[in-house]
Amino acid sequence: MKGKENVKLKNLRIQYGYTYQDMADKLHVSKAFYWQVEHNNRRILYHLAKQIAEIFELRPDDIFYDEF
Repeated sequence: MKGKENVKLKNLRIQYGYTYQDMADKLHVSKAFYWQVEHNNRRILYHLAKQIAEIFELRPDDIFYDEF
């Protein structure tokens, strides 16, 4: 959902002690781009979702898919 924060991703980032800039550096993207990803203002390709999941040793579905 556009504009709604990805709470799972935010909580993981905070739990691991990473800043927006830390995540951007790990993913080789700008801080603004990462912020947009975390706030669902930007669609990401699967390879980037996979990279993010690998940072947290999870599967992309664990972070980017909400079960209803």
